[in-house]
Amino acid sequence: MLIRFLASAAALAVATFVVGGITVVDRDLETEIVTILTVAVIFGVVNSIVKPLFRFVTAPLIFFSLGLFLLVINAVLLMFTSWVAGELNLGWHVDGWWSAFWGGLIVSIVSFILNTFFGKRGTEHR
Repeated sequence: MLIRFLASAAALAVATFVVGGITVVDRDLETEIVTILTVAVIFGVVNSIVKPLFRFVTAPLIFFSLGLFLLVINAVLLMFTSWVAGELNLGWHVDGWWSAFWGGLIVSIVSFILNTFFGKRGTEHR
């Protein structure tokens, strides 16, 4: 579980530094790290509570789009995470739809790669 959390935090950090519309207000390195870790906690809670509801409600769209609608769901969840972070005065912000879309895509790819390489020990990855 810790590895998945750190993978999610790393994925959010990559998206924050790669996508121009996702920003951290503070320029102090320690504050940025704490902000990213806190946003990763929020993102994890949002993914565990809200994402299953979205997937259930939009199941036909996901099916007919061959799973591509999941990118839209990821973007919406990233924007929701940005809103929660704003309400908590964390200094992490997603500027708009396209920033959320590209950020969600990057978070998905980086999380997948990191979880593939650093998944549970003692299991085979095929």
